[in-house]
Amino acid sequence: MSYKCEICHKVLSTKHGLDLHMRIHTGEKPFSCDVCHKSFSQKGNLDLHRRTHTGIKPFSCDVCLQSFSRKSHLDSHSRTHSGEKPFSCDICQKSFSHKGNLDKHIRTHTGIKPFSCGVCVQSFSRKAHLDTHMRTHRGEKPFLCDICQKSFSEKGNLDRHRRTHSGEKPFPCYICQRTFTQKGHLNRHMRTHTGSKPFSCDICLQSFSQKGSLDAHLRIHTGEKSFSCNLCQKAFSRKGNLQAHKRTHTGEKKEKDISHKCDQCGMILFSKQVLDRHKITHTGEKPFSCNICQKSFSQKGSLDSHMRIHTGIKLFSCDICQKTFRQKGHLGKHQRTHTK
Repeated sequence: MSYKCEICHKVLSTKHGLDLHMRIHTGEKPFSCDVCHKSFSQKGNLDLHRRTHTGIKPFSCDVCLQSFSRKSHLDSHSRTHSGEKPFSCDICQKSFSHKGNLDKHIRTHTGIKPFSCGVCVQSFSRKAHLDTHMRTHRGEKPFLCDICQKSFSEKGNLDRHRRTHSGEKPFPCYICQRTFTQKGHLNRHMRTHTGSKPFSCDICLQSFSQKGSLDAHLRIHTGEKSFSCNLCQKAFSRKGNLQAHKRTHTGEKKEKDISHKCDQCGMILFSKQVLDRHKITHTGEKPFSCNICQKSFSQKGSLDSHMRIHTGIKLFSCDICQKTFRQKGHLGKHQRTHTK
């Protein structure tokens, strides 16, 4: 007899297994460590955790003599010597050395997000992502920079922040030798060389080089404004716009609020990103190309406006007569016919 979880539809072979599994969704952790009070959903996990206090590591690697507190950790470690990857994805045949990594990978195909936040109902494909997310509700930032005392909710963010002090840029582009502080920044940069745009809108088929750009674009279709100011409740479709708006309340100035001068024509721009885009107008470079008619543009915004010729999408609507336009400038001209 099998037992099926009504939330994520996982099938368990025993009722006890289902009861243990349900704690993933409920967040119940009835077993608590009497040393540090960390709690666990299963007694076995508590027993394993207690070894972190006692220092007992009974499982030793025959190759490098490294020892582990858990047999499963030794088994996983041994594969680093053998190169074995016994866990293979049935969909794309990618293989993994750890079953847990395969399980996480499979969710990229299925889209299942079994770990739900009880506060805001946001869901996640990984338990670790939910744990990190919960810190945003509790305001926890346990990772502290020992140089400037700035704190972070994630260790990865602290590691990236530390590079701002050291100046370290460990990720180099093999084409133009430009270096980056973060692997994700290098990946995005590489698309400027390859022209790859792997993220495509299902509604208008416009494609993007970054997932964040696609997410922001989709809100144009849905009208969603998920970023809300906690001071005046004004809502925005992009997090960056909300952050800029908040500074109107606090008066805070950031580096991107400081003016930047073009060394070619002396024009003043108010962010380094805008200055970099502006400099392209002097070089004649046109890195943004239409994948339908191959026309190229020096500015990403110009390409976006051009794409609407192909898609027929008219994003800008007159709030007086509801007439729609492909470009914001055309809407502005039209609105003057009402205001005279």
